[in-house]
Amino acid sequence: MRAMVMAAVALLAGAAEAKTLIVNANGMTLTGEGRVQRFAMMLVGDDGRVLATLPEGASEPKLERGDFRLDAKGRTLWPGLIDAHGHVMSLGFGALQLDLSDTRSLAEAQAKLKAYAAANPALKVIRGRGWNQVSWGLGRFPTAADADAMVADRPVWLERVDGHAGWANSAALRLGGVTAATKAPPGGRIERGVKGVPAGVLVDAAMGLVEKQLPPPGAGEAEAALAAALKIIASVGLTGVHDMGVDAGSWNLYRNFGDEGRLTARITAYAAGLQAVEAIAPLRPTPWLYDERLRLQGIKFYADGALGSRGAWLKAPYSDDPKNRGLQFLTDTRLKNMLSRGNFLGYQDATHAIGDAANAQVLDAYAELKPVYGERFRNRIEHAQVVDVADLRRFAELGVVASVQPTHATSDKAMAGDRVGEGRLAGAYAWASLLRSGARLALGSDFPVEPPNPFFGLHAAVTRQDRDGQPPEGWRKAEALTLVQALHGFTLGAAWAGLAEGKVGSLEAGKWADFILLDRDPMTIPPAELWRVQVLETWVAGRRVFVK
Repeated sequence: MRAMVMAAVALLAGAAEAKTLIVNANGMTLTGEGRVQRFAMMLVGDDGRVLATLPEGASEPKLERGDFRLDAKGRTLWPGLIDAHGHVMSLGFGALQLDLSDTRSLAEAQAKLKAYAAANPALKVIRGRGWNQVSWGLGRFPTAADADAMVADRPVWLERVDGHAGWANSAALRLGGVTAATKAPPGGRIERGVKGVPAGVLVDAAMGLVEKQLPPPGAGEAEAALAAALKIIASVGLTGVHDMGVDAGSWNLYRNFGDEGRLTARITAYAAGLQAVEAIAPLRPTPWLYDERLRLQGIKFYADGALGSRGAWLKAPYSDDPKNRGLQFLTDTRLKNMLSRGNFLGYQDATHAIGDAANAQVLDAYAELKPVYGERFRNRIEHAQVVDVADLRRFAELGVVASVQPTHATSDKAMAGDRVGEGRLAGAYAWASLLRSGARLALGSDFPVEPPNPFFGLHAAVTRQDRDGQPPEGWRKAEALTLVQALHGFTLGAAWAGLAEGKVGSLEAGKWADFILLDRDPMTIPPAELWRVQVLETWVAGRRVFVK
């Protein structure tokens, strides 16, 4: 067996002029069948692809002058992780703006807002994100008056943690022309106070009333945001991201970074609707660019809003808001036409659906597309969060990818039962049930809604606990995944969902040498410690892009 391995190494190495050899590694990857495969050495060609992995005890391949040898010193080496649902530019802008994601009360958020405004007197508009009235225990949305008390001299616009609601001060409402007479657009809602006066929070499509009036970021700000995002992505061990909702400006910026050799992660891009496709690549998906680091592959659509802001579209009213079923963004006919148009152009459809009514609507639409387009596009549902139990099996039957985010469950656990009641939780955040049904799972974070660290996601998937260890027994623990299943979702599962299973997702000969070095072996530590794993180095195509 060893002779066969060495023969393969010699054959493959002949095509490369300069190689990289990693030795003394506690290497681990998953095979195509999802089995764990251990190795101690990995040989990488000068083209950045894996030539071979070698088991412990194998002889070291001979290196030539100019080749590079890295002693891993026993550290754990994993394939690079892939986030199947993130927002690259939002992550970067969030790093440059006011961050309220760590606030635990309205008063704390107000204090941060006041301090940020004082520290940035030249900003004409205060922008930020991350607030969550549920984690504040507020029992209501924040109001314009709450923001006015801190900043009244310029517009304040703060996105909710899920990105599906915005908190405005009075100056921002005036900027958007939002008054008691303003009607909410389809798919949106204006929270109102006495006599219909806008209270300060705009939900989903209504957010555009203010956002369209805000000054767009300058070229320098956008470049700084992308640089910040790529730095964060590399630091947490992500070598690939499925970027959901890319516009033409972001695409052109990605191209600029690619031209300059600054694209340090593989971005599988999904356009922000058909209008963005028309602006970027109206005839067909782009080819892979920059050594397969960038491609416009799919289109992101929305069927509903989010659970936290009660915009997720439910089959029955909200348990804590009996007159509200959420927001249906598109009629059945309109959704089918849009999804069909996407597949007709050769694009993969990725549709946001959180409520059980939205998930059923999207599944029905995909069912009509299947006889025409089959399963070759691997159409996706993003989030698949609250699903009718009767609809769970349809993911596998229709070949629809369930793109889910484990940290959503541990963040939502205190709120989800209030929103939908215990009965509907049977099909909510039901990853194990989806997997047992034969569905394909791709795991992500939805960053910056949740932190981008994939080890937070692995921890949530396996323990069903938050990072404080709550609840002690795990929330709806029957839906937990094993660590191997969760790792598959962040590697081979995400690669398959991104039509890239032959390129990335595992460390096999011929695939890109995207890998990470860790400070401990996640397979041997207690599951409760998974979120504490630190990434020491991140490599993309055999080149180091991050070192701690």
